[in-house]
Amino acid sequence: MYEIWQIAAPIVWSLVEVVAVFLIGTKLIKLVIEILKKATERAGLEKGVISFLSSMARIALYGILVVIIAGIFGIPTASFVAVIGSCGLAVGLALQGSLQNFAGGVLILLMKPFVVGDYISAKGLEGTVYSIDICYTKLKTPDNKIVVLPNGTLSNADLVNVSKEPVRRVDFTVPVSYSDDYEGIKSMLAGLAASSELVLKDRPVDIFISDFANDSVSVGFRVWCATEHYWDVKFDLQEKIKKSMDEKGYTIPFRQVDVLIKNEK
Repeated sequence: MYEIWQIAAPIVWSLVEVVAVFLIGTKLIKLVIEILKKATERAGLEKGVISFLSSMARIALYGILVVIIAGIFGIPTASFVAVIGSCGLAVGLALQGSLQNFAGGVLILLMKPFVVGDYISAKGLEGTVYSIDICYTKLKTPDNKIVVLPNGTLSNADLVNVSKEPVRRVDFTVPVSYSDDYEGIKSMLAGLAASSELVLKDRPVDIFISDFANDSVSVGFRVWCATEHYWDVKFDLQEKIKKSMDEKGYTIPFRQVDVLIKNEK
């Protein structure tokens, strides 16, 4: 009996040690995760980033715990770590695209080039940000389509955030005839800007000749408005410009071709 105990004792004590290390380790891991979550919440990070960091920390800490337990059983930790590293490399290569999107999502959530509700344009697509997931960002287009963009591509693309600033400038190019009264046209455009309730009165209204084209003089017309009123101002002033020019007898030149037919007998 004594001989059996001598053989079994190291195994029993190893099992007790493993159980103790596992119980204490899991408690410490939960404590560290809770501290990390509270710290990231106080830092004002997005929920997606908090969840990602917590998951990564949990995986890393449990990996360390497994290595410690393997060492208690006498398994060479160097070989064990090498096997885990090889497995991680194989999984990383297999999921390379997904991991790129994953990393891109973390960068977007951390750097915040846009948030939910912003109107953005990227990769030839544009729309209002509907949701930002850890791997994909969804846009809702003006015609109510949902566009899904991978975060890996989006984080490296040239991106325009249209609604980041509270005010925007609305640009118009008004073609007028060379024979029209430029001063009269300037006065007309200034009056339209002054009469619009959505045009900001504390911002300058710019009216200038931007180009001398073959068929017309291009008059630049710029006003400012709140970002959410951009399209209202754009469409409203375009309609009023056309109506005012018709009423005052100004010409909007357009290309035309004269065809002369000769009747030779």
